[in-house]
Amino acid sequence: MTITFKPLWKLLIDHDITREDLRHQTGLSPATIAELGRGGNVTTDVLAQICQALKCDIAKIREVAPNE
Repeated sequence: MTITFKPLWKLLIDHDITREDLRHQTGLSPATIAELGRGGNVTTDVLAQICQALKCDIAKIREVAPNE
């Protein structure tokens, strides 16, 4: 199983928010945003900051996908 952040990117598009806007709203570093873009590992604190900024639940920003 793999965790992906495709729902996060769709949510940003739906709300007309850029990755840079998200970075400024959350105070996350460019490296962390890049890590999310690659589907890399991030801490739960990072996910909580994103959820707080977007006023959403964690289920809205990530999904678990089966390995191919």
